[in-house]
Amino acid sequence: MTSFGPEMPDYSELAPGIRRIVAPNPSMMTGPGTNTYLFGTEEIAVVDPGPTIGRHLDNIVEKAAAPIRWILVTHTHPDHSPGAALLAESTGAELLGMPAPKGQHQDKSFIPTRVLADGDALQTDEFRLEVVHTPGHASNHVCYRHEALDWLFTGDHVIDGSTVVIDPPDGNMKHYLESLQRARELHCDALLPGHGELIDDPVRIIDWIIGHRLQREAKVVAAIEANPNLTAHALVPHVYKDVDPKLYGWAERSLLAHALKLEADGVAVRSRGRWTVYRPATAGDDRV
Repeated sequence: MTSFGPEMPDYSELAPGIRRIVAPNPSMMTGPGTNTYLFGTEEIAVVDPGPTIGRHLDNIVEKAAAPIRWILVTHTHPDHSPGAALLAESTGAELLGMPAPKGQHQDKSFIPTRVLADGDALQTDEFRLEVVHTPGHASNHVCYRHEALDWLFTGDHVIDGSTVVIDPPDGNMKHYLESLQRARELHCDALLPGHGELIDDPVRIIDWIIGHRLQREAKVVAAIEANPNLTAHALVPHVYKDVDPKLYGWAERSLLAHALKLEADGVAVRSRGRWTVYRPATAGDDRV
């Protein structure tokens, strides 16, 4: 992730009955901090309570100022969902989302009482949140569309001012690009990301992310073609010349995600962790 610009206020009312609290976990990877969203005034739904920071969870309860009935998460990465179990324990709220997949960097403490699927909805007297499954950044990633406002709460699917890491094997670049296209086709009025400010021009930012990813993919193809039989680790300096070497560890994960997509598309071939561009045999070729 890159810079998110000016510091955000810790608490904001975005629309009647919709509030945002920024968790005190700013970092290079989380920007200003994780956005926690509160819906409703009589009965409250919380989306992404964030990490287990006591003062943040206390702040959620204080700002809710009404019973918290539902806790939803966009995905189970450690900056989004660990606070859910503690908040549910203290409030008796129902946990909604998709279970954590296998692998590292997943919050195993999140065990939903209601497992969500694409097209499901949370309907209350005050609002309706529709579930949009958007795998890619995480296989269990979902966005929530606020029906009345036509706002899409995007977690880490689309964020303000940056791109997100796609970390295989759970992260999947092919699925990510497909999910971005799906979010684009919803034509929502605004995107409310898991980090950073409201995005009021969804098509522009989604097109920018897709374009950036395809440009990076082209660099991966060119690097593999010019430097065949290198590992993803060895390819990083060839593909990410524009990135601080301190970030090469994360860059390698995204490069691998691009390479795996190219493999799925029939463009690249992997042998013992080393990559080459796929060249089909032709008539007269010695391999035929």
